[in-house]
Amino acid sequence: MIRFSRRAVLLGTLAAPSLALGQTRRPLRVVVPFPPGGGVDSLGRLLAERLTPLLEGQQVVVENRSGGGGLIGADAVAKGPADGSIIGIIGAATLCAAPFIQPSMPFDVTKDFRAVTQVSDSAVVIAVGADVARRHGWTDMAALLAWAKANPGGARVANAGVGTVTNLALAAINTAAGVDLTSVPYRGGAQQAMDVIAGTVEATADLPAALLPHIAAGRMKALGVSASTRLAFLPEVPALAETPALAGIDIRSWNAIMAPAATPEAEVQRLFAAIARVGRDPSFAAALRPFGYDAVVSESPAAMAARILRETPSWRRLVAISGAARQ
Repeated sequence: MIRFSRRAVLLGTLAAPSLALGQTRRPLRVVVPFPPGGGVDSLGRLLAERLTPLLEGQQVVVENRSGGGGLIGADAVAKGPADGSIIGIIGAATLCAAPFIQPSMPFDVTKDFRAVTQVSDSAVVIAVGADVARRHGWTDMAALLAWAKANPGGARVANAGVGTVTNLALAAINTAAGVDLTSVPYRGGAQQAMDVIAGTVEATADLPAALLPHIAAGRMKALGVSASTRLAFLPEVPALAETPALAGIDIRSWNAIMAPAATPEAEVQRLFAAIARVGRDPSFAAALRPFGYDAVVSESPAAMAARILRETPSWRRLVAISGAARQ
């Protein structure tokens, strides 16, 4: 007859609830509001694969819900089950700018979400074709602005179109420096980059992922990033704020983890603890850099919620000066 000690029985009893919890929880869906293959999708998959072993056996799956410039995926999170089984990777422009651009919003940012944490940080890169830069003497952002003042409308800047963070950054530069950099909307970053290199347009305002290989190869020259400080993965590229005429510009394209508003505090804290462990792992930060992101974790869910409220007025002003405000 096999005998079990009281200690062995007790340990088995203590372990059982954790195992049962993992087995009975529904999978955690990480909603990515963009198609597969892009930077946000890559961020979501890198996060999901690292979360799985930290959530007591709960499965983690990525769900792409693209469309509406990110609104469809965000709406799926807002209306999802509030039981710790759904979160979304929602960008700053969706949370802070879209309410002032869209004629009607499918959700209320302040009422339909609970913030969990920031997960990434990035900024818009202003880059020019290497040949064009040499021809015009664009050694830095100040040189480009001086040329633009002398040649109004002569510098065409590719970007993702009205209301996007890249277009808002361009509008902020034009307003702050009193120049006329001509906006040329594009549907994709790859074509923007090719046209800048070919000289079809002189410059581009884009998120880093599509530009990093061309900058590294010397086909493009990065003149600045739309933040008050330099990005960790592009330390040699000045912040726009380092140029005196642009000292007030600080536009960061961050992503936050958001959950449905009614998600219980205990579930929010459980998710925050696991995502914070991932976000603070140096290997996660290294994996994000090729996609143009710094890994950043908020101090707490409350700190992320406060950031959204604090930054919304600045995004509203950007929307107004860009001409994208809803009528």
